[in-house]
Formats: sequence, C-alpha cells, structure tokens
Amino acid sequence: MRALTWQGTEEVSVETVPDPTVREDTDAVIRVTSTAICGSDLHLYSTLGMFIDAGDVLGHEAMGVVEAVGAGVADLKVGDRVIVPFVIACGHCHNCARGLVTQCETTQVREHHKGASLFGYTKLYGQVPGGQAQYLRVPHADFGPLVVPDDGAPDERYLYLTDVLPTAWQAVEYANVPKGGTVAVLGLGPIGQMAARVAAYRGAGRVIGVDLVPERLEMARRHGIEVLDLREHDDLPEAIRALTDGRGPESVIDAVGMEAHGSPVAEATHKVTAMLPDVVGRAMMDKAGIDRLAALHTAISVVARGGTLSLSGVYGGAADPMPMMELFDKQLTVRMGQANVQHWLPELLPIAQREDDPLGVLDLRTHRASLEEAPAYYETFQKKQDGCIKVVLDPWA
Repeated sequence: MRALTWQGTEEVSVETVPDPTVREDTDAVIRVTSTAICGSDLHLYSTLGMFIDAGDVLGHEAMGVVEAVGAGVADLKVGDRVIVPFVIACGHCHNCARGLVTQCETTQVREHHKGASLFGYTKLYGQVPGGQAQYLRVPHADFGPLVVPDDGAPDERYLYLTDVLPTAWQAVEYANVPKGGTVAVLGLGPIGQMAARVAAYRGAGRVIGVDLVPERLEMARRHGIEVLDLREHDDLPEAIRALTDGRGPESVIDAVGMEAHGSPVAEATHKVTAMLPDVVGRAMMDKAGIDRLAALHTAISVVARGGTLSLSGVYGGAADPMPMMELFDKQLTVRMGQANVQHWLPELLPIAQREDDPLGVLDLRTHRASLEEAPAYYETFQKKQDGCIKVVLDPWA
C-alpha cells in the first residue's frame, strides 16, 4: 500500500509499505477513504523527530470501510463505514470505565510514562502505524471504531469525529462556560474553529476568537464568532478586558499549544533540539524541554478572576515555567488533556448527522488532495499558505 512516512525533520514522503493484516482477535483492518492532517502532526514534522524512526507511518484522523475483522470483534462487519478515534483503548479497564480512555491501562505506554497509545504518534505513544495510508490496522476494534451511516454524505460530515470534534467538545466542557457567559478561544486553527462553534452551540452568550491569520478570522466570522485580530492589538489582554467590562471572559480555551508565536527562545530551542542525535534530543525533551508558552501566558492573563482555563493545544515540555503566583492569586481552575474521544461520541454523532449541520462540519476543510500530494501540503499547512486551514487527503486519488 501507499503511506505517508516520516523520513527526518521537516521531511516526509509517500512510500510503498506492507499492507496491514489482522494480527489479534480484536483487530480490524479498514480501507481508508479519507484522512486528515492535524496540527499535532506538525509537532512530529518539525519538533519530535527524536521519538520517531524513519519510515514510521503518520496520521491519526482516518475513516473508511472495514476490510477484515478478528474473531473477537462482534460489532463490526466487512463493509461497514467507520470512523477511527485517534485514541487506542480497551474500553473495559478502570480508567476506560471512568470515561478516561486517554489513560487506558491496557494500551498506556509505561516505558515513557505516558497514557494510552495513539495512532501515528511516536514512540511516546506506542509507535502504532497511522492512518495517512491506504489501509489501517485498528487494534482494539471491539471498542474503538464507530459505525457511521453509509448515507451518501461526504466523509467530512463524519471524519472530524476522529479528533477535531471531540477535542473541541471536551475543550468547551472543560472550560465550564456559564450559561450566557463569555469564552475566548485563542487560536482559530481547526480545533479553535470548532471549539468556538461548539461553545456557541452549547449556549455561550459571547464567543471571542483570537488569531492573526486572515482566512482563519474570516472563517470564524462566517459562523457568527466575534473575532480579534492579533495584528491590530499590541495588548491582547487589555483588548479583551475592554470588551468584557474590564473583567475578562469567565472561560478561556487555549487552542494553540506549544507552536505559539511570540516565544522566540523556545522556538529556537525546539529547532536546535530537533537537529540533535536522537539519544541526546530525547534527553533534552524529557528533562529540559520548554514549550513556546506565549498562548498559555496570554490565557492566564486574559481570563477573569475565578475563571477557568481549558487547554486543548498540546504541550510537551518537561521544564515549563508556570506563573504559579498569578494562577493562585486569580483563583483559577485549569483543565487539560488529550480528548477522550470514545466518551464523547454518543453525544456528537447525532449532531454530525443533522442535515442542518449546526457545527458547520462541512465548512472546515479548505483543501482536499491526494495522499501523494501530502508532503507538499504538510509544508503548506505549517506555513499557513494558500488559505490552508484543514487538509483532507484521499488515499486512492
């Protein structure tokens, strides 16, 4: 089969690799009909190469048609149209029973002191081949994949259930937005776009989206989101306080994470670390890694006293300095973590199925391309060129 593989820092290529097969009774194999490039993939593309081997298949947002199932998979059959959550979990351990599938005790990567295994996401999370490929082996298919209607709707109606929608939904849930209250969403990439829409759908009185990329700002406006252009405000916290009676919003969602602009020292450190030999780079990230924290520090400054911060942007540093005095003085609540995808799907599937498309899932993808074009689109997405917000790849084009 053809698959998108990591070959080095900012170097990916589409190669011919062996087809996956059913290896365990709880496996399934799907023929991938659509797969997407996620902002988290850019961490692998440019920063976390010390945890990847050349030839690893990337990608964790995939859907398709079931080609084969193991004897232990009762709820799937060949021909089912399915989405595959990016989290690989068993569904029956202590943490899965609590809805914390990202902390699955069966698939967690104890060697690196991490949570559940993830598709296409480095040795830290199990080094499981990903979904930017023509076929995907799905471990624990007795729990993970969700059958979606074979209703003729384009894949984008359901594809984002693999990551984007549950991540945005959890971000809003964790933000604890009061009914009729105000939430600020920092970063209007795919997760920020959907988090803003979800917040409005769930009853926020005011949603303020913040970014500096014109196409992202315009997309948010199309969905009724009030936007602030970072290029027009030297003091963002003051600009947001001016809109909220001087208090700031009760809730802030950081949908940016460690790729934030405005952190030049950390950015330079990331680039240098990515170029080091793997054994040295791993030690640097494990013991001395510092993220680009501009977005997080802004979120802490912006949120109202007694408010809630929800972090959906990924942070990976082990030595990040936190402004504990400000967090304590403002009496803030902070919630964060990978999305517990399977936990949220029962709520989200009926919304995604609605003909009126209340979350605008059909207005997120800006580019659809063949899998063979994926290397070029990684660069386009990273550099925010050509109005690129969300790329969906067709493995069979």
